[in-house]
Amino acid sequence: MNTTTSTSKSPLVFFILTFALSSLFWLVGAVIGLQLLPGIPLSALSVSCPLIAALILIYRENKSVGMTRLLKRSFDYKRIEAKVWYAPIILFWPGAMVLSYGVMRWMGSPIPAPQFPVLAALIGFLVAFIFALGEELGWMGYAIDPMQDWSNALQASLLLGLVWAAWHLVLLVQAQRTPEYIVWQSCTYLAERVLFVWLYNNTGKSVFATAVFHAMLNVTWQLFPVSGSFYDPRITGLIVALAAVIVTFLWGPKNLARYRYARSNAATQLSTTK
Repeated sequence: MNTTTSTSKSPLVFFILTFALSSLFWLVGAVIGLQLLPGIPLSALSVSCPLIAALILIYRENKSVGMTRLLKRSFDYKRIEAKVWYAPIILFWPGAMVLSYGVMRWMGSPIPAPQFPVLAALIGFLVAFIFALGEELGWMGYAIDPMQDWSNALQASLLLGLVWAAWHLVLLVQAQRTPEYIVWQSCTYLAERVLFVWLYNNTGKSVFATAVFHAMLNVTWQLFPVSGSFYDPRITGLIVALAAVIVTFLWGPKNLARYRYARSNAATQLSTTK
């Protein structure tokens, strides 16, 4: 159990500190102008800043004990009691990208045949998972719980998604994305964060689950269909938005964790006694 309650945390202070720390990377990225990978500028190393900000704030509240507790959540997979949740965690993004590819081919877009280098995908996933922890230990491990205490899960996820989109703006500009691309991708971030919170709330609030989901997002985007060159946020964004709407309808906006068509305990018990 956490000795620091979620209500003692300040998401606003966390956001301000995260942006302040990230600005150092953004400045270096603007000066150097180096691209680590296609579509990924040097300033993307700011992925560590949400974790650093969370550790700083937790140290003020619980010293090294709190910091250790947060870092241990990197592998809190034991919280995922229903293993069926690994299906959306692992398969959602490959499925979304395959669907995006099919839609683009159907629309007649000049998109090449996909290439899937297995070794590069595995290495890419491991790197993406490490980077994802730098974000999710902050966004989900620190900020989302107090935000859900103050509002329902849908409102909290959309607000966090808005902050997340704003945090990506500099990265998108330095990646030389067009204004249209930036607008569509920012909207995609909002819908994506709804899915993050949905998985988080249904896996015992597992940061590991969201980090794997985040890593799958990044590695499939990089592979789509060749080094991420033909990724279109208009297509993928609409698919993700539709998924977020379905999730909200089925699991409810209050906590995104009460399946609408789940049988009640009383009904279950009654059926078993017949």
